[in-house]
Amino acid sequence: MAAIILFDGVCNLCHSSVQFIIKRDQQGYFKFASIQGDVGQKLLQEYNLKNNIDSIVLIEKRKAFIKSSAALRTASKLQGGWKLLVLLLLVPVPVRNFFYDWIAHNRYRWFGKQDSCMIPSPSMKERFLE
Repeated sequence: MAAIILFDGVCNLCHSSVQFIIKRDQQGYFKFASIQGDVGQKLLQEYNLKNNIDSIVLIEKRKAFIKSSAALRTASKLQGGWKLLVLLLLVPVPVRNFFYDWIAHNRYRWFGKQDSCMIPSPSMKERFLE
C-alpha cells in the first residue's frame, strides 16, 4: 500500500522536495497531492487536520504524521543514506518541530512561491492523486 504525501502546491521548497523524493523513491511507494487540491482537502478532513496546516502531511498505514515526523518518516523510506535521518526521531518532538516551524515560516521568503499549484510532467503524472 502506498503512502501519501500532502504538500503545499505553491511552495517552491515543497515542489523541490517532491522532486527530490520522487528521484529517490524508485519503487513508487509515495503518492502525492497538494494540500490546496480536492484530494488534499478531503484527506485533511478525513484525518481531522486543520485546513490551514503549515506542514507536509504523510499518511501511512491509515495514520497521519505532520511536520518533522512526516519529513523524517519519509526520509527513512528513500534510497541511499537518507534512511539514517530516522535517528533524528530520537530527538524530542518539540525540539525537532521548532526547527521545522522556523523553516516552514520562512519558506516563501527564502525559496519563493508559485502563482498556482505545480502540474506534474507526463512521466510523473501517475504518482499524483489529482
